[in-house]
Amino acid sequence: MSESEGTAQGAGTRTRLILAALPLAIFLGLALIFWTQLNSGRDISEIPSALIGTKAPFRDLEPLVGALRDGVQVPALSAEAAKGKLTLVNFWASWCVPCRQEHPVILSLSKDPRLTVVGVNYKDGSENALRFLGELGNPFSAIGLDPVGKMAIDWGVYGIPESYLVGPDGTILYKKVGPFDEKSLKDGLFPAIEKALGAPAKAG
Repeated sequence: MSESEGTAQGAGTRTRLILAALPLAIFLGLALIFWTQLNSGRDISEIPSALIGTKAPFRDLEPLVGALRDGVQVPALSAEAAKGKLTLVNFWASWCVPCRQEHPVILSLSKDPRLTVVGVNYKDGSENALRFLGELGNPFSAIGLDPVGKMAIDWGVYGIPESYLVGPDGTILYKKVGPFDEKSLKDGLFPAIEKALGAPAKAG
């Protein structure tokens, strides 16, 4: 074997070793990133959204026919339903277990005079959605059907339940991934509401 052939063979061996080690290096790098995120102390449900500070991308959605509130048919969700109001947009579905867990909180928020609460029924069947609201109560002043998730894509939804606070001028102010709980209300939504209304945040 000539010197040039030996050099070429050695280079080929090094290349194969590098290529073999590359997947392991990528895996270790990703594992380090995930570990850092999990141990950062941040609430991973408070995922920042590129849409915060931009106009909410409402669509004119079909209504959930048969959805009643106080005996009256709830209208379809559109930009007009939220115009001029501080609005909480909640993406939900009857098949979503966390949505069921969160629902009492959404019902409570619907009684807050500062807020209008509207719903986007995501990839659901109308009969199932109506059964869900009939069983648990209807907190929504407007409901839109998003059967294939087009509006969810527009809003950058990660997974439901997911909620957005939209200002009276249509600007997205706050985003919550996952169900609301006492901590996320106290530390996230309520301060965002108070800021939107120009009220000082409550102590404690």
